[in-house]
Amino acid sequence: MVRPRFFKTAIIPMLAAVLTACTVGPDYVRPKVTVPVAYKEIEGWKQAEPRDHLPRGAWWEIFNDPKLNELEEQVNISNQNVAAAEAQYRQALATVKAAQAGYFPTLSLGSSASRSRGSENVGGSAGSGGSGGSGGLAGTGGTGGAGSSSGAPTSFFSLSSIISWEPDLWGKIRRTVESSQASAQASASDLENVRLLAHAQLAQMYFQLRALDSQKQVLDATAGAYQKFLQLTKNRYASGVAAKGDVLQAETQLKAAQALAIDVGVQRSQFEHAIAMLMGKAPSELTIAALPLDMLPPRIPGEVPSELLERRPDIASAERTAAAANAQIGVALAAYYPTISLGATGGFQASDVAKWLVWPSHFWTLGPATLQQTIFDGGLRSAQTEQARANYEAKAASYRQTVLTGFQQVEDNLAAFRILEQEAEVQAEALKAARQSLDVTINRYKSGIASALDVIVTQTIALNNELSAVNILGRRMSSCVLLVEALGGGWSASDSPPAGNEGGKKR
Repeated sequence: MVRPRFFKTAIIPMLAAVLTACTVGPDYVRPKVTVPVAYKEIEGWKQAEPRDHLPRGAWWEIFNDPKLNELEEQVNISNQNVAAAEAQYRQALATVKAAQAGYFPTLSLGSSASRSRGSENVGGSAGSGGSGGSGGLAGTGGTGGAGSSSGAPTSFFSLSSIISWEPDLWGKIRRTVESSQASAQASASDLENVRLLAHAQLAQMYFQLRALDSQKQVLDATAGAYQKFLQLTKNRYASGVAAKGDVLQAETQLKAAQALAIDVGVQRSQFEHAIAMLMGKAPSELTIAALPLDMLPPRIPGEVPSELLERRPDIASAERTAAAANAQIGVALAAYYPTISLGATGGFQASDVAKWLVWPSHFWTLGPATLQQTIFDGGLRSAQTEQARANYEAKAASYRQTVLTGFQQVEDNLAAFRILEQEAEVQAEALKAARQSLDVTINRYKSGIASALDVIVTQTIALNNELSAVNILGRRMSSCVLLVEALGGGWSASDSPPAGNEGGKKR
């Protein structure tokens, strides 16, 4: 049963101290950034209406490529960078729990047993100077006269518990928890950013690999056409119509095209190996069948620039990092105020084990209650406060720079998305003209009007235009992926875990 006197002497003062506590330091306000009304490169934006059907998390599904979907699903499972970021996030959550432990008192329990014999030639008893059960800690006092002048052995048994608590009067613990919670949210955003980057890198590499498959297809088809032209030239040479030099030129062009087709295999193998790494696999464990790129970039939903602040996980991480730094200012300012420590000790003491754990053997002590104020520290607290303020300003500037970088990346890829589409249209016309020119030149060659050199030059022009068309399509697909990445993928700041509001009055 708790005695009323205990409430008057301990509980009531503790509650009063807590109720009158305040939280020092500035309350966090998100750093202001200048947000444009619209994107400069918005011209040519492909609107997707309605937007509700678009996938949020699995944004790569907008490409409607089953193989890409299959590869992307392995990233969250086996990618080691994602695994490391996830472990760091769990570490940040554990840091929050460690900080929250500061709200509560600590309780320790100790037990001791001793037996001693005093000297017969020394005045007093072995237990002289003891407190007679007045509440000394285990082993720190005598048995209250239990010893004898004859030096007979005496025993001492103690079981004690110690409670200590430092009330959070100035909000140091609250600011620490606030900082660790914001850091955990930043870590969660970092995890999502690592996932976004891994998925985007895989998608880019996948489309580049398929573009190489298209190049290989073009080069193989071109080599087949060159083989036919070589045979035609050989026949004309055998008939005495063509010169030996024409045959050699045609053969040289054929071998060059075949060499280019072989060289594509080097880049393709490296992309395949890189995709395996992103999936957390050894290169030998992944083989992607050749499949030429035959799709067009999908429609990307439009949005206003202000939405970017809530869509990009790296921006959210930078903002939460600034919030964590702001809370550390309060932690530094709390050092200027006095600290109060409260303690209590209680337990059982006896010189006979049979009487050890019975109520008459109990003891208790309230205290010590200490008030401590640092008077002089050589400017340490001032330096720590300045350090915390400067760190916050640096994190706030980093947040603004991250926002600006995000706007730039969106503008860059909007421009690339728009300009490459225009380039593809012009390149398609150039390719059509090159193919027609090649047909005409070959017919003229068969009729004896054009030379073999005319055909070879025209074939080279046609091949370059074929490869340019494939290259532009690959760049368009990459710019589409980069645009999705710049817009934050399917992530939103609302997906981030909520932060506890541990703020209080500002001093």
